[in-house]
Amino acid sequence: MSDKVLVEVSARHVHVSEADLETLFGKGYKLTPKKELSQPGQYAAEEKVTVVGPRGEIKMSILGPTRKSTQVEVSYTDARTLGVQAPLRESGDTIKSAPVKLVGPEGEIELAEGVIVAKRHIHMLPTDAEKFGVTNGQIVGVKIETDGRSIVFGDTVVRVRDDFALAMHIDTDEANAAGISGTAQGEIIA
Repeated sequence: MSDKVLVEVSARHVHVSEADLETLFGKGYKLTPKKELSQPGQYAAEEKVTVVGPRGEIKMSILGPTRKSTQVEVSYTDARTLGVQAPLRESGDTIKSAPVKLVGPEGEIELAEGVIVAKRHIHMLPTDAEKFGVTNGQIVGVKIETDGRSIVFGDTVVRVRDDFALAMHIDTDEANAAGISGTAQGEIIA
């Protein structure tokens, strides 16, 4: 095993519940996988929705499979484009987050809450956590060497589960700050 962690850029995207998928795309609709993602069982779908805020709108990809609840993950730049105050949160923590409207080909949904800026995080298997000497929920720093824009990302949440694959996720604003296009390698520093 390498001492480095794969760092991936997670662009803006939407997770939808089964019920909301049917409202947006029609009764009985199923997502069409387009591209497998690094996390086992996760994929970018062919389907997109338009996310509409008070100031603007952005067409976003849906990531599958469906989830228990619908959420929209954006960067702070995207939040400004939409005109919403998206809080910085871990994925799934959408209580009292920003509202938006989702528009699909067959219907639309007014989300009273659900828009967040996802905290940067590292997915790990328990064996990875043991190797790196970290625990689930621990906050670490990650040093990334790039040409002229090397950076240390602090406040990175470690997420440990049996169904994860080792990868750190940052949003497009963070990737731009470090000059990362696509992927990079990072070193965990405590």
